[in-house]
Amino acid sequence: MYVLLILIAVIAIVLGVPDIRRSLISRPAFAFFKRVLPPLSATERDAMEAGDVWWDGELFSGKPDWNRLLRTTNPKFSADEQAFIDNQLETLLAMIDDFDIVMQQRDLPPEIWDYLKKEGFFAMIIGKEFGGLAFSAAANSHIVGRIATRSLSVAVSVMVPNSLGPGELLTHYGTDEQKNYWLPRLANGDAVPCFALTGPEAGSDAGSIPDHGVICKGEHEGNEVLGIKLNWDKRYITLAPVADVLGLAFKLDDPDEHLGRGKHLGITCALIPTSHPGVKTGDRHFPLAQAFMNGTTYGKDVFIPLDWIIGGQDYAGKGWRMLVECLSAGRGISLPALATASGHVAQRMTGAYAYVRHQFGLPIGKFEGVQAAMGRIGGLNYSVESMRRLTVAALCEGQSPSVVTAMTKYHMTEMGRTIGNDALDIHAGKGIQMGPRNYLASNYMGVPISITVEGANILTRNLMIFGQGATRCHPYVMKEMAAAGNPDEEAGLREFDQLLIKHIGFAAGNTLSAFWHGLTGARFADSPVSGETARYYQHLSRMSRGLALSADVAMLTLGGDLKRKEMISARLGDVLSHLYIASAVLKRFEDDGRQQADLPFVRYSLEHHLHQIGVAFDGFLQNFPQRIMAGLLRVLIFPFGIHYKAPADIHAQSISDAMMIPDATRDRHTFLCYWRDDENDVTGHMELAFQKMFKLQDVYKRLRKAQKKGQIGADLNGDALADAALQAEVIDQSTAAELRHCERLRMSAIAVDSFASEDVKDGKFKALD
Repeated sequence: MYVLLILIAVIAIVLGVPDIRRSLISRPAFAFFKRVLPPLSATERDAMEAGDVWWDGELFSGKPDWNRLLRTTNPKFSADEQAFIDNQLETLLAMIDDFDIVMQQRDLPPEIWDYLKKEGFFAMIIGKEFGGLAFSAAANSHIVGRIATRSLSVAVSVMVPNSLGPGELLTHYGTDEQKNYWLPRLANGDAVPCFALTGPEAGSDAGSIPDHGVICKGEHEGNEVLGIKLNWDKRYITLAPVADVLGLAFKLDDPDEHLGRGKHLGITCALIPTSHPGVKTGDRHFPLAQAFMNGTTYGKDVFIPLDWIIGGQDYAGKGWRMLVECLSAGRGISLPALATASGHVAQRMTGAYAYVRHQFGLPIGKFEGVQAAMGRIGGLNYSVESMRRLTVAALCEGQSPSVVTAMTKYHMTEMGRTIGNDALDIHAGKGIQMGPRNYLASNYMGVPISITVEGANILTRNLMIFGQGATRCHPYVMKEMAAAGNPDEEAGLREFDQLLIKHIGFAAGNTLSAFWHGLTGARFADSPVSGETARYYQHLSRMSRGLALSADVAMLTLGGDLKRKEMISARLGDVLSHLYIASAVLKRFEDDGRQQADLPFVRYSLEHHLHQIGVAFDGFLQNFPQRIMAGLLRVLIFPFGIHYKAPADIHAQSISDAMMIPDATRDRHTFLCYWRDDENDVTGHMELAFQKMFKLQDVYKRLRKAQKKGQIGADLNGDALADAALQAEVIDQSTAAELRHCERLRMSAIAVDSFASEDVKDGKFKALD
């Protein structure tokens, strides 16, 4: 007993007396921290410091404040936004024939280009004072997503000017002169913009950009001025073939130190008219058979004045930080909107097709193999839409959460890929035969585009999510890094000493709580709600503790090596990501008024994400190189093992049943999907057939019974079926008329397009009746 009291007293003295603590604990820890601190390049540091920490910080803390999440405002459209959505957007959607755009013209028709420019589709992020629409992130996301349900090529053409590019960079950083000149032209469509970042030698590693500018004197408009001589070679640049103004990222040097800030200034962004001497628009790319404009641009010894630098010469060398700050917001809007659009179309149309398409006398959606795939479509689409909403809510609050938007971009595009695969699997031949009736193929082929751009998904998962999250979202690591980098070592040590004590308390609290939650199954964890979803909040709180503890151990034991252990760090990033997605699902369920009809979707989604968290933790613990620490972590976090299971079959079956009912739940889950009340429309023919067949479901049951009894032929369809049923007195005259109409719709819905062989050979695609 006395020994224990003495030990407690010694610990209290060591930790409580600052001089002793600094000498015995903080100074050695400070030296160790500086030694293991992962080295950061200038571009990495800019990326690390860009953007905000939001709900991701709560999840990383080990003790998320769920009430804070639920208080987040669900954004609403303004009157102007709603009017645009109801009018201009609907007009545009009715104009779009994606098969003609993709297969015939390989371009947007002139009338669509003109309409987009005239109605301000390229000016959603530009302020009203410059003639723009000044729409919110919510409206931007909704508009791009709804267009994408009709045509990926049109959606990308609208998306790019409203994402990372001249409009956004000018709005945030441009000089008054630049804004007053360019923004009105961008807003009214007189100037189509593009932004050139990537090139043959520069993709994920932006610091390796070879495109180069040198500050020197040259001639501009007949006068000798101080400017930049530029050389660049860029590719994959969307809208480059039709752009009037080029945003350009390049490395800038000042060998004669005209600006007095050293010889190597760093990455810089400039705005250059494509008509400027020496600017060359090169060949066009053809990205996965999509029709949006994408191509190359290059220039040799092109001279521009210094005031063409976005923000003026004060922003020379600050281009990379400008880009990552803007990208952290744009990444959460544009590509996620495309993924959500694919999910909405897949859920609505696959549900309809699974009801309309019969095999062995039953809708194919009644077969369990199909139901498993439909469950994934509906469950993941619920997650995708939930994630889109929560991220947009953060952006509408003025946040720019770089880690959240990286998670959003990666996981939404990957879930979109899974949804697309399942939809194609169910549609089979209907999904793979290109033609005016195919509403899946074009967007399906475009899925890899979203996956590879704005930070390829491999890069995003393996380097960005946890690489940024471990430092940005951790309550102390970023501050400790700043203290370690303080040139005044004693001042840095004092600051580090205060942080270290808090960090020790943070780690100890997470260790004890993680073990307690593991022993009790988190049954005593707080939940902001009661009822069906309460246990999910408790499980997520438990996994948050496990993440915080595991991240601390990984950073402490691996130090700078963690940066290179991408397979290890990516799994912790997966834990953080699935915690975020599950949070979004819970938030949406509350925002939508706890709809009972949504519970199968909610359960499927949450069980899926908890299972993925378990898979990620298991992979992390199996492969963590410090085996003793891995074993200790497993005991602390999962003392009885990892027991999160994949979604139960009953949830998939409930979802598949719900997808085959034309009701308010289906409409709420697929509201982005555009269809027209026209049986010749690409989606209208399926929607109308589904609704009509559902209305006549009792009639079809009578027909099947009559066929089994031999009263009418088993292989009849169309008018022949209606005539036979009428003759056998199974139906009356009015029902026969309805049945004929329904059968015509049904046959159209299961039909696929075909073309004359010579037309296909010649590249002409006139669908045959």
